[in-house]
Amino acid sequence: MNGAAKRWWLLVTVSVGLLMITVDMSVLYTALPTLTQDLGADASQKLWIINAYPLVMAGLLLGAGTLGDRVGHKRMFLAGLALFGVASTVAAFAPSPAVLIGARAFLAVGAAAMMPATLSLVRTTFDDERERNIAMGVWGSMSVVGSALGPIVGGLLLEHFWWGSAFLINVPVVVIALIAGAVLAPGDSGRSDRPWDLIASAQIMIGLVGLVYAVKEATKPGPQPLHLVLALLASAAGFTLFVRRQRRQEHPLLDFALLRHPHILSGIVAASLAMFATAGVQLVLAQRLQLVVGLTPLDAGLLVAAFAAGCLPAGMVAGGLVHRSGPRPLIVGGLLAGTVGVLLTLLLTPGVVPFLRIHPDHPAWVVPGLVVAGAGTALAMTAASTAIMGNAPVHRAGMAASVEEVSYELGSLFGVAILGSALASVYTTTVHLPAGVPDAARDSLDQARTTAEDLPTDRAESLLDAAHTAFDNGYALTLLISAAALAVGCVFTARRLSRTAPEPDPNPDPEQQPESVAGLPPTWQPPEATPTHKEVHPMTDSC
Repeated sequence: MNGAAKRWWLLVTVSVGLLMITVDMSVLYTALPTLTQDLGADASQKLWIINAYPLVMAGLLLGAGTLGDRVGHKRMFLAGLALFGVASTVAAFAPSPAVLIGARAFLAVGAAAMMPATLSLVRTTFDDERERNIAMGVWGSMSVVGSALGPIVGGLLLEHFWWGSAFLINVPVVVIALIAGAVLAPGDSGRSDRPWDLIASAQIMIGLVGLVYAVKEATKPGPQPLHLVLALLASAAGFTLFVRRQRRQEHPLLDFALLRHPHILSGIVAASLAMFATAGVQLVLAQRLQLVVGLTPLDAGLLVAAFAAGCLPAGMVAGGLVHRSGPRPLIVGGLLAGTVGVLLTLLLTPGVVPFLRIHPDHPAWVVPGLVVAGAGTALAMTAASTAIMGNAPVHRAGMAASVEEVSYELGSLFGVAILGSALASVYTTTVHLPAGVPDAARDSLDQARTTAEDLPTDRAESLLDAAHTAFDNGYALTLLISAAALAVGCVFTARRLSRTAPEPDPNPDPEQQPESVAGLPPTWQPPEATPTHKEVHPMTDSC
């Protein structure tokens, strides 16, 4: 196999690994109602089943990136695949919500090992700038497509198998990817002088767990002030200790100089907010289509997949254009299109907006909005990948890849935590139960449906009407929050990317940063200032 073919087959391999990781992020969106019933999970356990995966991954990704720099990214990719396969098997046969939450956390360990390695392997394998940008476009599209395809995979499997099949399907994919990765990925011994800071990973994990717990506590009916305060204190302590430790380390997990580069910071913000909206919209829409409209998991997953129909071609186009236009128009335009798409999805959802009545009352009306939202987020995320990786110095490749992945996971994590909690809170506080209906129906729409099964027909219909109305109140609020987040990101990145002078890297690596290229202007400039007489090399640009 020649070198060019080997490069592209490696891209296929790491993209399959990334696709599997991101599919697992959203595969439970359509399986959640069935899983909840089979395992007897309550509202809090439901959110933790979803959130354990991005939470643990976000806490480990920074450490995984620097560990990859130390031991080699090929080893990290293969080790992560093996862990992912074992955890998938445990999750498939979990007998209780607690075991499933633990298995999801273990899945995240494998995913955290793989994700920075996939991007680092792409960057180090593709030397040509144009090829590298196209490869990053494919890679970025897989992140969005995997998240969008998760509901379809979950729905399709539930049509024929039990909910555990959504995890068991990973095992044969892992085996194939392990063989291909061992053959195709370039071997690298890493740099043994780069330490791995386990303490810092624990500190950031404490900060994230405390913050997520605080969000859930603050948004639930009747929050416990003591629990909320303790969670916030733990979060603040974890993040504070992490920042102080990083500033003292010779080789930190996170070099804060990266965040001073306007393109890197804008890429992080864009990726985070795009995933925030993606995760939130998919979660609440997949539940509404099943619990309110009454669609099967497969039908709900197919409708939600309209998101993928928009994001895949847009991501490919962005990968081919970003080397000419730079990230600014793609990031800003993508976030703006995402805002419009989410609002269009809300307006076209039958029966949710009081002053807009759509006839016939068919759930497929949401498809145009999802396509536009998917295209917009794909444009933004693909350009964000190039902005982050293309402007990081070579000796920070693993760290930059980890930072990018953390931005994805934090976006997804807080999308589910904030929007899922807001949905549950609005439902609980706005539902008006008919007289004589047990108060347990106020906990969630799932519980209201279970309660209705034991009521006479007329009272059951009244209860379900009230429950559906309350759920739609929360659905409307979550989509408005998602649109607002994308709009804020659009304004922020438009202003930030207009600043073209980056901060210098205070700690350049003399082995990786030749004097002849140190201090070059930033990779991406406004089109009118971009030189046309020479090629710009993002890999040599310093922060």
